[in-house]
Parts: sequence; structure tokens; C-alpha cells
Amino acid sequence: MMTKDIENVLMRGSIAELRALYVERRLSVTDAVNWYLSRINDISQNGPAINAVREVSLRAMDDAKRADEAIARGEDLQALHGIPVLLKDNILTGDGMKAAAGAAALRNFQPDGDATLVKRLRSAGAIVLGKTNLTEFADFVSDVMPSGYSGNGGIVKNPHGIEYGRGQGSSVGSAAAVAASLCMFAIGSETQNSIQTPASYSSVVGYKPTVGLVSRAGVVPLVPSQDSPGPLTRSVEDAALVASIMAGPDMKDTASLMASKVMPGSLTCQGLKHIRVGVMRRQMADREEFLPVMPFFENVLKKLSAAGASIIDPCDLPSAEQLQDVRSSVFRTEFKASLNTFLQEHGSPCGIDSMETLIAWNEAHPESIPYGQSLLLASNASKGIDDAQYQSDRARDISLSVTAGIDAAMNMFDVDLLIAPMGAAAKLTGKAGAPVIAIPCGMGPDSTPFGVTIIAKVGDDARLLAMGHQIELIVGERKVPVI
Repeated sequence: MMTKDIENVLMRGSIAELRALYVERRLSVTDAVNWYLSRINDISQNGPAINAVREVSLRAMDDAKRADEAIARGEDLQALHGIPVLLKDNILTGDGMKAAAGAAALRNFQPDGDATLVKRLRSAGAIVLGKTNLTEFADFVSDVMPSGYSGNGGIVKNPHGIEYGRGQGSSVGSAAAVAASLCMFAIGSETQNSIQTPASYSSVVGYKPTVGLVSRAGVVPLVPSQDSPGPLTRSVEDAALVASIMAGPDMKDTASLMASKVMPGSLTCQGLKHIRVGVMRRQMADREEFLPVMPFFENVLKKLSAAGASIIDPCDLPSAEQLQDVRSSVFRTEFKASLNTFLQEHGSPCGIDSMETLIAWNEAHPESIPYGQSLLLASNASKGIDDAQYQSDRARDISLSVTAGIDAAMNMFDVDLLIAPMGAAAKLTGKAGAPVIAIPCGMGPDSTPFGVTIIAKVGDDARLLAMGHQIELIVGERKVPVI
């Protein structure tokens, strides 16, 4: 029978604390994995039925037994030895689990190998518990489909008793799983919004790395110029550890060759006294939708100032209005091109060899797309990546989000990072490919989780994580839901 202190580590503890229990022989990996699998059954599949987990791995217990045997032999243990993880269901594994990306049309797609990031997690000793539900095709099926819905998995419920509203990102299953303590950490992916916003509304840490830092090989694509897998965790420290293991060059994703030069480093940072924090107000924090949380945001800024940080307020983007108003062909163009390539490279899974075939399948099975497929249709009508409009739109996106956006604001005001409430800057960070960390800061209005996001320049992940760790020590407050 587990003692309360051990169960507290499983519910609220860190990766280091769980690993220490293994090393001290106070808890076996088998018992830990069994505890999480039982909790998944009781909370995700039954009881409150938050539906965060779509499928459980049939080899998880065998992997746990092998991890215990390694401990018994006195082997040197890897950084994630025996640490249970859940993966977003757009990440491929070769262990018999399906990878549908939420689509009913792909519900029987069984990949024949692990994504690069999964190989790296397994090599570091992590135990894959299963797959999490997501918003179908990373929320690019219908412009009225609620976040958390997929034709293959149904609807994910926020364990805090609120809904994941429209536009709150696609990694909701991974965020909900970490919030409800169904795993020690989970992996999600973000194109624009899909890690930072679910993390903010779930009271967990979410880290979206610089695009390319973590290989996308073996991840169902949406917008390759913006896609970035990343961890959802209980702390910035755990996020940095997981990212350091997943990151690195991979010839299967050439974007990683340049990004490998900015690998996450240590969390060494001498407090907040020399950190300058820029507050993005215009068209960010000042938007009407964030008015209810502004008192909580202002309180965070006061705490950071009292801890020694220099708060530069405002620190507005020169491109703020243009960026907020911009409409681009980038999503629909890259999604069609990248999905068609992915389907062909994987042998037309379930007979789906193109977006056109997918649309036809959906039309023949309307019960699988109750919100329609307006975004798929728009994507299928795009003209390809050689189209002049696409190339112009992509260049404009970079100009507004980087040149006249993040880089301009940070250089003008000489700040180390930018800060915003919740996912207010998701459009900015998505188009820029810049790193962002969501830090939970307790509860906001109506017992809704509140958090802030901090942002750095492309490639400045190591410093962002180090500063994020210091900020978390001052204002971080993860709320575990009562379920």
C-alpha cells in the first residue's frame, strides 16, 4: 500500500523526486506505472470521464518491469528512467498504438516506427503510457469546431470543470492529462496556440520550443514552418529536462540542423535582479477578451517587480495592429502540401492518400464531422507552396512577427523577455517560430486557471527556460483539480 508521501509525488511531484523514489527502492517502476494506468481508467475513461487519453499502450507494464530489472542490477540510470509519459495522438509510435491525429478516417492507422522524439524519450528511459486525444488535425478541420473535439476521440473535458473553448488549442488531451495527474509529463505540439493556451487553462507548464529544436519527423504535420512539439509538465525545470532530451539534429527534419545550435542548457540564472521584462500591451494584454484576468496579470507584474525584475511597461510591438489583423494563406497552403506528402510517405494509411481523399471519406461519413470541414476544403483549394501569394504571405508573417515584432520590441526597449497574460501572444509566437513558456499562476476569475506566457527571440530557448524558472519561483502556482 502506497504511503501518502509517495502518492503525493505521483500526484504533484517532479521528475527528479519520482526518480529518487526508484533509486532509493521506495517505489517500483511497475507500481508507479500501474498507479497511473489505474488513474487513467478511473478518471479519463470512467468516473468524471475527462477523456484525455485515447489509447493505453499494451507494452507499458512490460517496459516498467524491464526498468525495475535494470534498477535491481544496479545499472546507471538514464535521466527519465521509469518516468511515465503520454503522447499527443499526432505523434507516431511503433508499439502497436494507432496514430489518427483525431481523424475517424485514420482511426486504424498503425505506424511501423517511433517518431524521432519518441525514440529519444525511450532511450532516456521514459515509459510511454499511451496516447492523448487532441483537437482533430491540430484544429484545422472546421472553423466552428470546439477545441478538444475529434471525430475519432470525442470531446476532452477540462479537469478543472470548465470547457476548452473554441480556439484554445489542440494539445488539450495532453494538458488535461498532466493537470489530472494521469502521467508525470506529456508531449503536445504547437503550430500557433496549441501548447501555451491549453496549458494556461489547465494550470500546467507548457513549453513550445523554437521551431526545429525538436524534430518533427514522425509527427503528423499542420504547418511545417511553424510546427513544434514540446512538453507539458508540472514545472519549468521538468520542461527543460524533457526538452533537452528530445532536442537535437535529425536528418529526417532538416530544420533541426540549424536549431541544434541553440540546445536548451542549464537553468542557471542569478535571480531576477538583472532581468528586464517587457509587457506587451497594445493588441495583446489590452484586448477586450483579457479584461477579466487583468487584475491577476497586474498582480504578477507587481510580484516580479518586488523580486527585483525591471518591468518595462509598455513594451509594444511596432507591428501590433498589423499582426493582429493579418490574414494569411500559410496555414491552408502548407497543410495541404505537408499532409499529402505525409500520407504518401506512410503508404496511404487506411486508404487515405491525399487531402482530397480525406474530404471525400468525410463526406461519405458525415457523422464523423458534425461541425463540417470548412478548413479542410479551404486548404484543399490552395495553390501550392510555389504560389506567389503564399510566398508573399509567409514573408509578411516573418516581417510582422519577427523583424517588426519580437526582435524590434526587444531591441528597442532592451528587454530579456516579453510577457503576456494567458495565450495572448500565440499568433505572434506561432508565426515567428519563437520559444514560449506558459507558467500557471493560480486561479483567476470564476475559479478559472490563470497563467502568463513569457517569450524570447528565436533560438534563445536556454535563456528563456532559465529566466522562466526564476519567474516560476516567484509567481508560479500550479492548481491540482479536485476530481
